[in-house]
Amino acid sequence: MNTNKHHYLFTSESVSEGHPDKVADQISDAILDEFLAHDPDSKVACETLVTTGQVVVAGEVKSNAYIDLQDVTRRVINAIGYNKSELKFDGNACGVFSALHEQSADINRGVERQQAEDQGAGDQGMMFGYACDETPTYMPLSLDLSHRLLQELSYIRRETDLMPYLRPDAKSQVTIEYDEADRPVRIHTIVISTQHDEFVMPGGTITQAEADSRMLARIRRDVEKILLPRVMDKLPENVRRLFDDKLVLHVNPTGKFVIGGPHGDTGLTGRKIIVDTYGGRASHGGGAFSGKDPSKVDRSAAYAARHIAKNLVAAGVAGEVLVQVAYAIGVAEPVSLYVNTKGTSKVDMTDAEISAVVSRLFDMRPHAIERRLKLRQPIYQETASYGHVGREPRTVTKVFASRYEPTKRIEVELFTWEKLDMVPALREAFGLAES
Repeated sequence: MNTNKHHYLFTSESVSEGHPDKVADQISDAILDEFLAHDPDSKVACETLVTTGQVVVAGEVKSNAYIDLQDVTRRVINAIGYNKSELKFDGNACGVFSALHEQSADINRGVERQQAEDQGAGDQGMMFGYACDETPTYMPLSLDLSHRLLQELSYIRRETDLMPYLRPDAKSQVTIEYDEADRPVRIHTIVISTQHDEFVMPGGTITQAEADSRMLARIRRDVEKILLPRVMDKLPENVRRLFDDKLVLHVNPTGKFVIGGPHGDTGLTGRKIIVDTYGGRASHGGGAFSGKDPSKVDRSAAYAARHIAKNLVAAGVAGEVLVQVAYAIGVAEPVSLYVNTKGTSKVDMTDAEISAVVSRLFDMRPHAIERRLKLRQPIYQETASYGHVGREPRTVTKVFASRYEPTKRIEVELFTWEKLDMVPALREAFGLAES
């Protein structure tokens, strides 16, 4: 493996918006957004299954809105790029089966309260947030690069004719070599697997094996000469320097990848929780995000924990931070909040003392999180591919048109938990000078 004996390798993966599990996540979050657009107090837990020619949507809803579930589902599938019958999964032709029903009154009783701020947690469990100073996004480099590769591949597929054979399903994996001080020293291995058209056909003197070999050679060449340079051009100089001529590159290592998407594999909501978060570099409480309204602390508290971790690192409190928060169902106050600086603290305080300061500065009751991070807006479809964290906060206008409800144009803030709005307060609390 050609690494210094004191160095180690760490790997993260990502998947594209056309991966079957991500198709399911995007449908669940688009349905959630539709409910929130027309009734911000909606309670939604929406699970989606996609397979050859079929979508099943199931779950619990409490809302005053009525949505066109078929239309929302088909719009999402078509926008991803599954809009041709040859893909064996077509937004215009697939079956859409709905099994959404009313939310359990027992759960709802534990969540809703006379005073909004007393709103109980929608479930028990522990959630984690993480940040490190490895990249400008305060994300692990292996995951940051994995996402970037697939986002650029998606852009090439949608907006250019540089790689005209691309289909929506793709996966990436990046391995980073670290030194003994836990700093990245080089990009060791990149894996790209992308679904593609059968653009070289056997016939005449061309055998199937020869056709497959020609396709693979073209895709590998395009990944080397088109995809990688485009991604590298957008990287900071210190990351570009980590690419060298010893890079190991695997492109479609199984060979041909024509059959993909929900026809190739069944997709389910919530099966890509490590891709959604920190690429394996941080702990995970096990709860998925997509399809859940923010009363579900699996989602809202994980976002709030990321907000804390990112602001702590940006403020200079530590170089790496893992935040754990835990809840009991129906109880507003978290049962615990712990900050772990993993030995990278830059202040003369124990992790327990840092945790106490954080608990004073951040109200972690579910309603307070919803209000602070503006989570009752229809902001969730954008989270359902390329990571819920490490993204750029921005304001957009979204339009929700339905035959059952008046058309809504709503200005929303995306990825509010990525804002560095608490850095000044944290610097003051920890006695750190402005940088």
